[in-house]
Amino acid sequence: MTELRRFAPRVLWLANDASCVRAQLAGAQLTREQAGALRDDISTDEISPLPAMVHFDETLGRYPYTGFAVQGQRPIGVDAIRHAGIAVVVGGQRYGKGSSREHSVVAELSAGVRLVIAESFERIYRQNADNAGLFTSTDFGLIERIRNAEAIPLDELLAGRDALAAAILRAGGLLRYGRACALAFAAAPAPDDGRPMTLFDKIVARHALATPDRPAPREVGEGGFVRADLRFIHEYYTAMAAHLLDAEFGDALALHDKSSIVCFEDHLSYVHRSPVHVQQGLVGGVRALSQGHRAFVARHGLTDHGYLQALEAGDAGNTGSQGISHAMVAEQYALPGQLIVGTDSHTPHSGALGCVAFGVGTTDMAFAFVNGAVRFTKPPQLRVDFEGQLPAGLTAKDLVLHLLAREDIRAGAGVGRVFEFGGTVVQGLSIDERATLTNMVAELGGFTGLVAPDEETVRFLHQRRGMRFDLQPWMCSDAGTQYEQVIAVDCSRLSPMVARPGDPGNGMPLAALAAPVRVDIAYGGSCTAGKREDFDHYHAVLAWAASRGLRVAPGVTLYLQFGTAAVRDYCVERGYLEAFESVGAELLQPACGACANCGPGVSTEAAQVTVSAINRNFPGRSGPGQVWLASPPTVAASAIAGELMSFADLQLRA
Repeated sequence: MTELRRFAPRVLWLANDASCVRAQLAGAQLTREQAGALRDDISTDEISPLPAMVHFDETLGRYPYTGFAVQGQRPIGVDAIRHAGIAVVVGGQRYGKGSSREHSVVAELSAGVRLVIAESFERIYRQNADNAGLFTSTDFGLIERIRNAEAIPLDELLAGRDALAAAILRAGGLLRYGRACALAFAAAPAPDDGRPMTLFDKIVARHALATPDRPAPREVGEGGFVRADLRFIHEYYTAMAAHLLDAEFGDALALHDKSSIVCFEDHLSYVHRSPVHVQQGLVGGVRALSQGHRAFVARHGLTDHGYLQALEAGDAGNTGSQGISHAMVAEQYALPGQLIVGTDSHTPHSGALGCVAFGVGTTDMAFAFVNGAVRFTKPPQLRVDFEGQLPAGLTAKDLVLHLLAREDIRAGAGVGRVFEFGGTVVQGLSIDERATLTNMVAELGGFTGLVAPDEETVRFLHQRRGMRFDLQPWMCSDAGTQYEQVIAVDCSRLSPMVARPGDPGNGMPLAALAAPVRVDIAYGGSCTAGKREDFDHYHAVLAWAASRGLRVAPGVTLYLQFGTAAVRDYCVERGYLEAFESVGAELLQPACGACANCGPGVSTEAAQVTVSAINRNFPGRSGPGQVWLASPPTVAASAIAGELMSFADLQLRA
């Protein structure tokens, strides 16, 4: 007998017209033609904005889409989706881009949403939806049928999905699927078909798992499981993971191989200086997240990298963290050939070392905690070769902003793909710079990014960890390997890049600005731009300025935030702090900070303009103002100039 699903006939088109959205919430039923153009690139920052992130249970149902921005307005208020009885939400292209936060899916489900239809979805969002039991589809033909109270065959809702995704949705989510199937995992045999393999394929093959009813995924689009060498989680997700696991397993909960689990408190250690947290009374919720994180760590005896100064009773603030999770994983844990998962979309950061590292949601991580297995769907692969001579003053950030601005990438050519970076320019980059490329695969929409390990990798491991690592002959892609697409970039033709406010894909050459753009805030830091070499760039610009008696321009505030305590110590040892302080920069201890709208460096007014070295500038990401993305040297030079400016142009002007 055909299994059917019924949905309440209340549909919300996330349109480009704020009045259209409000009318639907008030009861209007619109056709697609009446709704008009749909919003593309709806980010998880908009689906579950920062005020919602202090919750990890059904309370999230009050907040879905409260950050949704259109025409400079936010037409969806707290409890609006629940009160309107919305069951089906419809969006445009690349729905759910950005953060790996499963809070977005939980918020939608808890508000009564049962189906999301969009022209396309980002990989992590859709996998999170599967894992939580939320249906997603690209079939717009379903909408009229649902409005006509037609029951939809489950097979139609699952059309085009891989067998594992379909099985998970039929079971009502990943944890229920795992328990119902009583999964027993075993190492899968290595492929022996003689085909050339990419480095990504080789690493995955060495970590592939099989179950009695599901072989390891071999072909693109096949779903299965892989074994992780390292699983890491941070405090935004730990309490939610604990909540899910307790509900599913209770006192019978036992974690698999606790020695390969690492926990971090990196996002919220500056909330005492976060305007939105303080003004909206969110500090107590943050304390609850930290308490939940620490209770889980203590209960299971897990490795934890926490705050530099622990929260005292009644004290909501502290002086920063030991470091940003994925930055510390690259510094201290990741090795070539490994497979690493973390609850952060920027987990691919460690791919700079020649490992496969990718972000997952909370349910995926909860499942991995119990089974040691990670859900995995074989992705297509791209090769990006950066060739030519990299002009002086350009950094990896300029390279990735150029890549993001390509029309094919903006149209979604990178969504769900593996990015293998190579070419003569990449061979000449340090691991820190390579990490900028792999880190921002998240903004490219990709599954992960990696660079084949080489002597630079060996040097990094010896310098940073004092270890000697022997490269293995297999740690490279085979000659004759086929990629879905090969992108060649002539770096000699590039110049300093920026990305206009609203999306990292809004890239343009800095020299193409039609008029000067004043800045109020300059921020250098985050996982992307808080590494040692990033601080080398900040120092080169600011030491030059200090030697000429220049300071941060009047009306501008410059924040420099270390990515890890090791980066801070490096700057102290190199004597960088004198130059930073002499030009008037404010130095901040490690934390995700302004990048996650969680500390100094965020805007407080819509009219403020920020130039930032972070990785994404979605609406509301770092406060209500306008955020331009730029490289570390451009951020530092702009702080001195008081307007967007490259270091080369600043030198000419002086």
